[in-house]
Amino acid sequence: MYHPRFLEKKVLTLARYFKVILVLGARQVGKSTMLQHLLPHHKRFVFDPVQDPLQVRSDPDLFLKSTPTPMILDEVQYVPELLGSIKRWVDEKPEPGQFILTGSQNFAVIKTISESLAGRVGVLELSPMTFLETHGQSNSTPWLLPWLNQDLKTLKEGTVIPNCSIHQEIWRGGYPGALDLPDSLMADYFSSYLQTYVERDVRTLSDIENLQLFYNFIRLQAALTSQEVNHAQRGRELGIAMTTAQKWSNHLVNTYLWYEVSSYSGNTVKRIAKKPKGYLNDTGLACHLMRISSSEALLGHPSLGALFETFCVHQIRSLVNTLGTRPYLYHWRTNGGAEVDLILERDGQLFPIEFKCKTSLTRRDAQGLQAFRKTYEGHQNIAPGLVVYAGDYFMALSENVYALPWQWVIEAICNSDQ
Repeated sequence: MYHPRFLEKKVLTLARYFKVILVLGARQVGKSTMLQHLLPHHKRFVFDPVQDPLQVRSDPDLFLKSTPTPMILDEVQYVPELLGSIKRWVDEKPEPGQFILTGSQNFAVIKTISESLAGRVGVLELSPMTFLETHGQSNSTPWLLPWLNQDLKTLKEGTVIPNCSIHQEIWRGGYPGALDLPDSLMADYFSSYLQTYVERDVRTLSDIENLQLFYNFIRLQAALTSQEVNHAQRGRELGIAMTTAQKWSNHLVNTYLWYEVSSYSGNTVKRIAKKPKGYLNDTGLACHLMRISSSEALLGHPSLGALFETFCVHQIRSLVNTLGTRPYLYHWRTNGGAEVDLILERDGQLFPIEFKCKTSLTRRDAQGLQAFRKTYEGHQNIAPGLVVYAGDYFMALSENVYALPWQWVIEAICNSDQ
């Protein structure tokens, strides 16, 4: 069963104006499935790091001349020779939407495209599915744009949100291939996924001699999701050099299993921590790597708060990718310990958000947001802050901080501008 994606509309829009569309994302997040659903009449080719039965690498021009456009070219990082031929082809033919490319290795694809297709390609990133997508509600209007426009008029204090199992959503994650699997097969799915990832993606990026040590590094990254990135510390944990830890982290970023959020400093004289925060791309995969055997086991796990934050940041980041003008994402932390988990910046305004995996809140839970506002008071335009939590009620925690149930962030606000 196909689950519609929020990114579909943007793909179709770009295909009306750009000659080439590139959809990037981790392996098995649904890039090919989405494109085949949207463009069922496009001829599709899937490339392989070893085999080349169509002789595309040896004669890419012949391949294009013998195949009518439009076409979908999957995993194009394996045939970089083809991109120069595509450039020459689209320079001669003005029609938009001729080539739809996909790639699961950011560095390999972007580097080559920046050299050969600059100005001719629209680039998109597809992440694992959001809560709304997994539950077939992608037709809802995403909450993010109304909130960035400060349209909070439909939020009413005391509104009860329908009950939903947050721990089950976190534990299963958003990979399309796992949606219809019973809980008993989730571990098998992610074990197969990781094996394929290492064999097909990691080996093509770098010659890693000790694959078991690299697996351990991935597990360490999962255990440290939503924390500041310290390559020296992670290297010491595994007995590897800091440069190796940084290199391996870059591998995860370039294959979309890991992403980082930069530190926000702004105009302040206070000492601000500069390290980025890192997140695994899917909480289901993170739970597997941490050996959390069930959603019930997650409830008492010490990493529940970090996984809750990872889950919510993923929802927000996925919606950001659908916007025309995407806000910058930051986190903020002082050396004294005050912090804000996520800050969105757009149109000269800052939108701070905290995540708390607890069912009830007090004013103390807004301390980080208040410290942020006090630090930049008079220097930055700061919107009312949000504390996203695991409770059921929307309420004001202070004059400029609101508590928002996690369901509203991914569900109830979706209709706020309709």
